Amino acid sequence: MARIAGVDLPNKHVDIALTYIFGIGRSTARKICETTKIDPFKRANDLSGEEIGELRNVIENEYKVEGRLRTEISLNIKRLMDIGCYRGLRHRKGLPVRGQRTRTNARTRKGKKKTVAGKKKAV
Repeated sequence: MARIAGVDLPNKHVDIALTYIFGIGRSTARKICETTKIDPFKRANDLSGEEIGELRNVIENEYKVEGRLRTEISLNIKRLMDIGCYRGLRHRKGLPVRGQRTRTNARTRKGKKKTVAGKKKAV
């Protein structure tokens, strides 16, 4: 089993297997296959040691993946929260950041429903 950037690649086509690395999507995986001249339809377990080394070098030198990318994203979010901008406040409150509605939906960001006691109308 090939191990690149601290991730064990599954035995799938190389262009699909590379997407298991955080920060590499389908288009980036195809570009990596083009630059290393590796057949994207070859299985990950069929790769030779040299081909795995080439993939590893290209990914380490040209792309920010896994730990480095995660820390950069978390630092960006922390910076937004520190300067107190609108997006930072939304992050701090755990609400959607990109303008989605919150009256209904947004359950993923807001978490499980909290019931609020209803008020009685004055007669």
